[in-house]
Amino acid sequence: MGPYLLRRLLIAIPSLLGISLVLFTVLALAPGDPFGELATNPNVPPEVRMALRAKFGLDDPIWQRYVHWLLAMLQGDWGFSFVSRVDVDTLIKQRVPVTLAVIGASQVLALMVALPVGIFAATRPYSLFDQIANTLAFVGFSLPTFFTGILFILLFSIKLDWLPFVFRADIAATGWAWWWENIKQSIMPVMVLGLFQGASWTRFVRSAVLDVIRLDYVTTARSKGLAERAVIIKHVVRNALIPVVTLVALTMPQVFGGAIITEQIFRVPGIGSLLIDAILRNDTPVIMAVTFVFSCLVIFFNLIADLLYGWLDPRISFR
Repeated sequence: MGPYLLRRLLIAIPSLLGISLVLFTVLALAPGDPFGELATNPNVPPEVRMALRAKFGLDDPIWQRYVHWLLAMLQGDWGFSFVSRVDVDTLIKQRVPVTLAVIGASQVLALMVALPVGIFAATRPYSLFDQIANTLAFVGFSLPTFFTGILFILLFSIKLDWLPFVFRADIAATGWAWWWENIKQSIMPVMVLGLFQGASWTRFVRSAVLDVIRLDYVTTARSKGLAERAVIIKHVVRNALIPVVTLVALTMPQVFGGAIITEQIFRVPGIGSLLIDAILRNDTPVIMAVTFVFSCLVIFFNLIADLLYGWLDPRISFR
């Protein structure tokens, strides 16, 4: 596996370079000026504006700015936020833990819903449980997260007054009280993301299990006298999870992007709200860094999917 990992990492390098070049060029050619507000501010002298533009190289050719950005990135310098007046890596480090906690919990919830419901529905096709599961999955997948988010706020925050609808990063409590407050304010965004993703995965898990459960080797396993539970777990689920792993791995980066809407609704101070704020303020260093992180996530989760293939199916070798 070691040589395979090394080869995949070497392949990822030109991919990331190409992605970064395209992202940087698109952002450089996009309309708008990070220092546009300074041009209309009479309190900022023209020589100060010119000095700032020269310092950050905004008037240099695009290729020169890209090379400077790439060399700085390789040295661990992610740039400087024009709006927040702090380093970009500092901003990302402040936001990433919240995003990972909310998204990680939502994906665990989605798998806890999708796997048992999808498998149980596939083993009893066209039963009452299967019909109810399909209907709920279709409804959950059809409703956008901004609608369910607002619905949850109206029900659990305004109507019942059970949960806070604004995510706070400055909780003054300590110990168990701090954990309890964070859990309470995370319940709704986790539920919104998790149920939406779980509804989509439930339909896919059901379809994958149905495709495998009708194969000849499953019938042979039953004819040998194996218990139905052993047949489902050892022979059906393991092979049916291979396409599910692909879906989950490739969907994970999209979840980070899709969480932007949920973070805006519940005011979660995560990486998504940071990206939206940077776009609205034309803070190109932050936009570049966050979108590049999303690109790295795509390559990383593709690698994770390939590694899980070998664990699920021994016939797959890493060569």
